[in-house]
Amino acid sequence: MADDTTDPSYWLNWRFFLCALWIFLAMILASVLISKYEVFNKKKTHRKDNEPDVDHIGILYEDETWKTSFKSLHPAWLLVYRLFAFGVMLGLLITNLIIDGADIFFFYTQWTFTLVTFYFGLASLHSIYGCYQYWNEIDDDNDNAIIDQERGTYVAPSEGLSSQSMPINPPNHILTRVRKTAGVWGYFFQVVFQICSGAVGLTDSVFWFIIYPFLTPAEYSLNFLDVTMHSVNAVLLLIDIFLNRLRFPFFRLAYFGLWTCIFVIFQWIVHACVSMWWPYSFLDLSSPYAPIWYLGVGLIHLPAYGIFALIVKGKHLLMSRFHVTHGASGHV
Repeated sequence: MADDTTDPSYWLNWRFFLCALWIFLAMILASVLISKYEVFNKKKTHRKDNEPDVDHIGILYEDETWKTSFKSLHPAWLLVYRLFAFGVMLGLLITNLIIDGADIFFFYTQWTFTLVTFYFGLASLHSIYGCYQYWNEIDDDNDNAIIDQERGTYVAPSEGLSSQSMPINPPNHILTRVRKTAGVWGYFFQVVFQICSGAVGLTDSVFWFIIYPFLTPAEYSLNFLDVTMHSVNAVLLLIDIFLNRLRFPFFRLAYFGLWTCIFVIFQWIVHACVSMWWPYSFLDLSSPYAPIWYLGVGLIHLPAYGIFALIVKGKHLLMSRFHVTHGASGHV
């Protein structure tokens, strides 16, 4: 018979306090990383087109939320893909909810799946906005629009080439176009993207390498939703990573850690109020090995997040070598 999780003795013991210490330390470390890097990064507000692309770690430009990695690929293709991925994810999530009920949201898998669905919905909105911006830029280029950064003037050359129609600038006078950094929603979008990457890596790796082979009864057979919930999210996200232009600063592992900590604390609160089953056996605090399980799963966050960071870094290095990117670097 399972232990009564509403009994104070279930919580007032060395196992829980040690597990709580792991969670507390993880949240403190995450907060330090965010306060150290995230706030500092937003000090730089723009970059001129002729400046080297060596920015502070974590800087994000507005066009990176909707432009593609390929020079020749129109942003509309990324929009179409993101809408498709959003539809697939939302359809699977609704199907899972209809078949298994609201209890699915006690599982980290469904938290992750819901977050990835939200990401593709948000990504679609950014791509819609980006396509609008892209078409406006094309119109500006057709009008031969030039922005004079030093004088703040707008110069539109006429069709004729004469001394009266063309501006004369000193040799050190440079005409540039400002590349704006992203706003709050842009940074929020990038943070969600990076949380999704880590959560997908953790969810799928823990299921396929720990839960299914070691913690699942031998007679249990996988069904369609078991497979799709632990594979489709990764496949769709990897394709988006290949197509998009988003960077992957490693310090945002902090947000991923906080995401998992929130899930664990949610489980603790629910079980302290209602005696019920644990969605994952390694969360059960009655086991003397609970602190080891908590620490082990916590450490898995590093490779789960790191593999996506390496994929993004490798993509940027490969594409820059073949000169097929827009030129943005993938900071990790």
